[in-house]
Amino acid sequence: MIKLPDIRQKFTDIKEQVEHKVFHPYLLKYIEKPVIDEDKLLILVSIMDRLELSYNEMKNYALTTMLIQIALDTHEHISNASVDEKNRQLTVLAGDYYSGLYYKLLAESEDISMIKELSKGIKEINEHKISIYQRELNGIENLMTSIKKIESSLLVKFSECFKVDLWNEFIANLFFFKRLLHEKRLFMESDSSLVFKTLQEFTIAKTHRSIKNLSDKQQSDLLVICDRYLDSSKQFLLKGMNQLPYLNDMLEARITSIINEHQPIVKTLVEEG
Repeated sequence: MIKLPDIRQKFTDIKEQVEHKVFHPYLLKYIEKPVIDEDKLLILVSIMDRLELSYNEMKNYALTTMLIQIALDTHEHISNASVDEKNRQLTVLAGDYYSGLYYKLLAESEDISMIKELSKGIKEINEHKISIYQRELNGIENLMTSIKKIESSLLVKFSECFKVDLWNEFIANLFFFKRLLHEKRLFMESDSSLVFKTLQEFTIAKTHRSIKNLSDKQQSDLLVICDRYLDSSKQFLLKGMNQLPYLNDMLEARITSIINEHQPIVKTLVEEG
């Protein structure tokens, strides 16, 4: 009897296939290596591991979904890629290249329902990105909702396609939490956070053109707002970990690690004081 690979072997194998697809030697000469969100890949593999899918089907679905996620992420980071026009154009082309691979693989699978669901996710993500970049949002709650949609819509549509909607809210909160942690680090280390820049516009007089011009009190106030949303998602995740069926050890350990990265600013200030 052939022994099927365990979750770690499946994850590692599919990750290597994703890397093989996206680490194009010519592109890597001129642009930054595309970031593969391993946590999103782990969620995909974990969801499918309990479905009646062949290993080849699992690999194909995970690969195609990760390719479009990488394409979306690459396009989002174009403005940060380089001041050099050639590099900027190549980064655009890289995103288009990953998109092309995704459509090719899905077309070959002839899975129309999956194509429809992922296309809805792509549309939703792009609409919320436009709302943020065009400053079309009204209030902090709408900003946070848009961030949550951007980070999770693709995976949520994926889970809906397989009728495992019980994952949806957990996925949304996990990747919202992870994105806020990243934005908080950017703000504290380099003042370059899009989320905090938008928070500033909602809460502080717009005469401050740069976050660097904010007082310590104003910066602390922004961090407290961010921590409020982090705390809320953290409580949801802790509760959800006890309710989700078939949460494998690898995923549980990774989620716990992400949750433990959160250190509320009030607690940090008290400890430092």
